[in-house]
Amino acid sequence: MDNERADLPPWPARSARYGDGPRWTPRRSRRSGHGAGAVIGAFSFHVFGNWSHATALPGLTGVTAAVLLLIGPAALVWRGRAPLPVLAVTAAASIAYAPLAPPEWTFAVAPVIALFTAARAGRGRHGAVIAGVALAAYLTVTGVLAGPLGVDPQARPTVRTAVLIAVALAITMFLGGASRARAAYFAEMTKANAERALAREEQERRQASDERLRIARELHDVLGHHLSLINVQAGVGLHLMDSRPEQAREALTAIKTASSEALREVRSVLAALRPEEEAAPRQPALGLDRLADLTADAGLPVTTSITGTPRPPAAEVDRAAYRIVQEALTNVRRHAAAGSAHIAVEYAPAELRLTIRNDGPAVPPPVPAAAGSPPAGGSPSAADPSGSGIAGMRARAESLGGTLTAGPLPEGGYLVSAVLPTTAAAAGENA
Repeated sequence: MDNERADLPPWPARSARYGDGPRWTPRRSRRSGHGAGAVIGAFSFHVFGNWSHATALPGLTGVTAAVLLLIGPAALVWRGRAPLPVLAVTAAASIAYAPLAPPEWTFAVAPVIALFTAARAGRGRHGAVIAGVALAAYLTVTGVLAGPLGVDPQARPTVRTAVLIAVALAITMFLGGASRARAAYFAEMTKANAERALAREEQERRQASDERLRIARELHDVLGHHLSLINVQAGVGLHLMDSRPEQAREALTAIKTASSEALREVRSVLAALRPEEEAAPRQPALGLDRLADLTADAGLPVTTSITGTPRPPAAEVDRAAYRIVQEALTNVRRHAAAGSAHIAVEYAPAELRLTIRNDGPAVPPPVPAAAGSPPAGGSPSAADPSGSGIAGMRARAESLGGTLTAGPLPEGGYLVSAVLPTTAAAAGENA
């Protein structure tokens, strides 16, 4: 692109460098293994293995032989960029030198390295063709045309030598392909590890988000319940302060108790955020075993009935049932002009059924009203099951695989009904 910075590497290398992609890239794989070690090794074998024989040749022939020995190792410098042309050049140089010296493997090191590089770079098919043509050319020059070309009989290969050369080329092709497969395997493993790390990070972020949502729900339930109770009792205390001070004192005592309980529950909810070295909270977990405390501080007469065989449900189900009852009683105090409420708990074989009903006035059918005005017969939050409190209770129940319904009754009052699974497996699977 026109706006691409010239001082930065291409995108694949840049992504690996700056951490926004896997560390293995095709560019890095092409560079791996293409250092100077192979070039130095080829120079060593070509020079130390054949230099004395090449320099012993007379005149221009000796100079030509020395140059041919150096061409192959020098061409290996570019084998990473152009493996097939380098293979052709190194093979041609070795074939040109072959008629001048006895058959030795030392002057074929450069072509073998180039063939291995071509196979490792994924050019094995073309490399095999070039290697086959080079072998045929070598046998033709040093065997079929040895007489017309005046090749020294010592430079002519035997059948055993020709077979060994063919086997060596095949082994080189196999090793190059195996090296490529190994590099691809490690690249795939690196990519898989990076994907697994990203999946773990995503799971951790999702779990952290779920935990924040749970804490937000818990805080909503705690503060909504206790603050509404404090508000009701404070209104009662102000109203009775002058006429009946003793009842006002009782209201203030209830405010003190509710505020202390709210503080304890807030600390319990936020305990999940404490450092590991801090002590665990000593307050018991919220559940239906504390239902009596909840109804005693409800701010209105509440009766409770329990049917079935009581048994402790899963911890998350027990806590959700407590919060649903708490939120329902909070809504009664806030929105319903009710004098009392009734809670029914039924322990079914595989589920826990809750009903919370109040004796508020009947809600008349809605009549057309001007936009923005509340429906006749009461507060919109009291009659609309889509309110934030009802929505929170429904979301809590559905997260455990249960259901919750809420709505006004024809004969008067409001009914909240919830069904929750009691087994930890069902609740945990749905959660």
